[in-house]
Amino acid sequence: MDAIDSAVLRCPESGEVELIATREHALDDAVRHSIDAISHPGDNEIDRMGRLDRTLGYLFAEATNLLLEQCGLSSADIVAIGSHGQTVRHRPPGAFPNAAESYTLQLGDPNTIAEETGITTIADFRRRDLAAGGEGAPLAPAFHAHAFGKPGADRAIVNIGGIANVTLLQGHELAQGFDTGPGNTLMDGWHNLHRGGALDSGGRWADSGSVVTPLLQALLKHPYFARTGPRSTGKEAFHLNWLNEVLADRQVPAEDVQATLLELTAITIANAIQQGQPTTETVYVCGGGVHNEVLMRRLGALLSPLTVASTAQLGIGPDWVEAATFAWLAHQTVQGNPGNAPVVTGAAGERILGAIYQK
Repeated sequence: MDAIDSAVLRCPESGEVELIATREHALDDAVRHSIDAISHPGDNEIDRMGRLDRTLGYLFAEATNLLLEQCGLSSADIVAIGSHGQTVRHRPPGAFPNAAESYTLQLGDPNTIAEETGITTIADFRRRDLAAGGEGAPLAPAFHAHAFGKPGADRAIVNIGGIANVTLLQGHELAQGFDTGPGNTLMDGWHNLHRGGALDSGGRWADSGSVVTPLLQALLKHPYFARTGPRSTGKEAFHLNWLNEVLADRQVPAEDVQATLLELTAITIANAIQQGQPTTETVYVCGGGVHNEVLMRRLGALLSPLTVASTAQLGIGPDWVEAATFAWLAHQTVQGNPGNAPVVTGAAGERILGAIYQK
């Protein structure tokens, strides 16, 4: 919730995608507070959600227009906008006894985006996969296979955002992909609670503490970590209230909790790669977690002798992979091509994703 990441992507009919330009558009504190508030049950939710949906639509449009101005392009140069939107609820099939009750919800009114930019906008990518019996997430693995696969190379692509997910590639073939559990969300929340500020820059506060093994073992008992096959999760499962429940009656210094949360993220990612694809040769990381030097060091140690590097080595900087993903998914939709990967989401089959809002 720190910023809107936007990217201009060229998608040739054959060959590699090309990242043309990128921009980070900051969100102010009031908007971040509104997003955080609507992500939890509260009063007057429908009215607050409706207003935030429009607000984010205007902000996404503003971010688009400023990016085009920055790189000297006009709306006529752009085929479509792919807008992921701000997730405020993700309740996949695994969260309900009856899978038909599952849902996922992202805000950022695509009508407003199309109106304010003059560009056809494609949004609501997740719900068609969910309707087809899938998890609705993660959707990035299909793009990872397209952009980062290499014949004869077994690779893992790790996205460490609020939640972490792993894509396991065998050449260009997408073998598996799933959420591993918390990425930055618990560390960010704990840091903000005890020290203020959105994140533990570089992981330095975590580095000042020590991993508490009994606490780590208790955290690893979360039922999500026992799941196999297609799976996704969110902050609905991994949040500070859950952490505080695990911490009840434990006297643990705050910095040691932070160190343990970092270890939780690292060990669940490493386990997912080692168990999911033992033949993995190289691990490439994207998302905000790549800037946590302590986390990256720990991943390297747990995955040794594998090489752990940034996706920048594959041609797309780690901060822009998600934005590029949804530009590519928009291209897939415009071309009438499927965007999901049933091996990842568990959907009944390939589906064309997203709703199209004409300019």
